Amino acid sequence: MSEFKKPSQDELKQNLTDIQYKVTQQEGTEPPFNNLYWDHTAEGIYVDIVSGEALFSSLDKFDAHCGWPSFTQPIEQAELTEKVDNKLFSQRTEVRSSQADSHLGHVFDDGPAPTGLRYCINSAALRFIEKDKMAEQGYEDLLSLFK
Repeated sequence: MSEFKKPSQDELKQNLTDIQYKVTQQEGTEPPFNNLYWDHTAEGIYVDIVSGEALFSSLDKFDAHCGWPSFTQPIEQAELTEKVDNKLFSQRTEVRSSQADSHLGHVFDDGPAPTGLRYCINSAALRFIEKDKMAEQGYEDLLSLFK
């Protein structure tokens, strides 16, 4: 994924659904408990819907009872950037993908061990790749996570 070039806003509007565009490009939030991956339990990885960057593994996913997919850690911290977010009357830490600069969600310090973190991520910012399809989609190097 080293040569990623972010598509134009017009291309993104054509290729993403309305909610995917709103979340990733306009820092929106999808409804809790009414999104694709909040209760998803299959084995595999979650990638950025825009760039395909591998972001999270199902091995680090947990039920935070918040209505959005939650993870204790990313696959690689370098694939995420964090920004201070003061939009909702309190300071939060926004999480973005590093290559596409997609808004993903927020990270909180109320998660379980081993990290104590809760990456609360919008399903609309993600695409899930099942473990059995990872190699054919170019993510064979991450199959070692599941051994």
